[in-house]
Amino acid sequence: MDSSRNYQKTVLDNLPCSLPTRDIPEDIDPCSISQVFSTRLAHLSDNEFTQDAIWRDMFSLSGTLRSFYSAKVILPTWRLLCQRRKTTAFKLRLETAFVNRKGADVAWIEVSFNFTIGLPLAASCSGYLCLVPNREGEWKIWVMGTILDQLPAEYGDIDQLDPVESSGSDLHINDTARNNPVKVIGKSRPTHQQTLQQHFDCIIVGAGQSGLCTAGRLQALGVSYICIDSNNEVGDSWRLRYDSSKIHTTRESSHLPFETTFTSDYPEWLTKDDLADAFKIWGDRYGITSHIWLSTTLESGSWDESTKRYTLKLRKRQPGSGQSDLVTVTSSHVVMAIGINSQVPKFPDYANKSEFQGTVMHSRDYKNSLNWKGKHGVVVGTANTGHDIAEDMVKAGLASVTIVQRSKTYVIPQTEYQKWAKTQYNLETDMKSSDIKCFAYPNVLSRKLGLLRNRSLYATRPNLYFELKRAGFLLEQDDDLTRHLCERLGGHYMDIGASKKIADGLIKIKAGSPPVSYTPTGLLFADGTHLKADVLVFATGFLGNMRDIVRRIFVDEVADRAGDCWGVDDEGEIKGVFKPTGQPGLWYIGGAISHARFFSRFIAMQIKAALEGKSFPVFDANEQEVSSRL
Repeated sequence: MDSSRNYQKTVLDNLPCSLPTRDIPEDIDPCSISQVFSTRLAHLSDNEFTQDAIWRDMFSLSGTLRSFYSAKVILPTWRLLCQRRKTTAFKLRLETAFVNRKGADVAWIEVSFNFTIGLPLAASCSGYLCLVPNREGEWKIWVMGTILDQLPAEYGDIDQLDPVESSGSDLHINDTARNNPVKVIGKSRPTHQQTLQQHFDCIIVGAGQSGLCTAGRLQALGVSYICIDSNNEVGDSWRLRYDSSKIHTTRESSHLPFETTFTSDYPEWLTKDDLADAFKIWGDRYGITSHIWLSTTLESGSWDESTKRYTLKLRKRQPGSGQSDLVTVTSSHVVMAIGINSQVPKFPDYANKSEFQGTVMHSRDYKNSLNWKGKHGVVVGTANTGHDIAEDMVKAGLASVTIVQRSKTYVIPQTEYQKWAKTQYNLETDMKSSDIKCFAYPNVLSRKLGLLRNRSLYATRPNLYFELKRAGFLLEQDDDLTRHLCERLGGHYMDIGASKKIADGLIKIKAGSPPVSYTPTGLLFADGTHLKADVLVFATGFLGNMRDIVRRIFVDEVADRAGDCWGVDDEGEIKGVFKPTGQPGLWYIGGAISHARFFSRFIAMQIKAALEGKSFPVFDANEQEVSSRL
């Protein structure tokens, strides 16, 4: 990759979205302005929207994640879907109206509303309007969002799960879980012989944050499930990472569903062991651990088109014995919660690897640098993991530590990120509202707002990272976190200290020329320079996406139907994940803890509706084309 290339626009950059810059006076009354729309929501017309309006629906009307652009597309689609879903009871929540100001020049009025749908089943929904004035001073809808909130009460509350009570060897569970046909055993590691049946409504593959959140949501709705994980203990998905690993997002954004998982005595930046311990305690607290088959891997699977069921072959190890059992189970739904990428390490292909006399490893296998004191360490890769490993090497006393930078890198000052994060996640706002604030805007709008914050930061602090750049680091200033999360699920660095070490020369930077070959004592670069190394750690990510694991487990046809997982489609929505894939009953979930906590609610509600024979119809692009002509 050419490190000197200019920044290339992405899908999000090319989608139509303009931030409103008309002045909104400080003394304006947002409630009185919003009230005009109280009687219009059920019968929106052309006159209500700006021409460049955006509507994002999250599962309530489209049955999936969709973003619609321009009034001429939004209005006929809105009318068609409101008719199909039998929308009623629109109510504007005037008490929520406020002026949302983003810096000195960007502002709009925002107000929330509620409504219900009658088909395919009765469900409550929420939404929001972002209102802006036109040149004549008339207020119009600039951005609208609609969100599926709750299924009918008799199905359970997606946001409520009562803790279990332990009495001897028995677990007493809430009424919803008591009706679950899977027997809950009062042991943390049940075997397959201890279950009453071999068919489940859903099988979750992976018991990390995504698997646990999905399990909790399904249990809240009374869906029978098991969750399988190859690790020996709940929480090992974090505990087994490199020793210094910690989460780079704030504590308040890292809770699991139903509760405040991390109290104020936890550090702001949680360690891997904080997370691992909390995952296990949370799983035990809600009886979820009893549904988890640990030391179990998915070896193969098949899909029966006639019965609409999956058959899965599971290999269940007996820890410490070296023995294992092959178990066959069936399910109506499978949730892949194993991580977005394929977990196959990506190694750049440099010549003469066999000549290198030192240690080479991928970051997946890295634990710490304690055995390398006095040696020369080189890390290839400049995202979070690469920086963390370089810092580890400095602390361990290596003779030299160098990061090889192959392209410009977006670096976020942790203090600046923290200021923004606290506006989203804090003790004053309930978790569900915080998640909606974080995730409900169209991704293209979040991208624009991220760029606005970033450019304002560098405009007000022009010397930000001056020393980092002077040390040779190729800093990407014109970027934001939304693009990295939506399009790459990473590739940036949240600066928790390594940037200062680079500026001070404790970590050297080799940039501007790519490696081309190993040598017996290090790496040779295209510019003819040589970098001495005893230890080479490649923090270069992983190959492929979750579709590749589906292809390995199932047949090509299933993987082809399911499609890609992550990256951005032509509407600015993330591909595949959280929503119905092209393969019936197969779901992807992944991302940060906040992604898992929020989007697991929608996967669980969609699965429950399907099990009740009332699947949410997916409104696709072909139907949209027809509706736009109505």
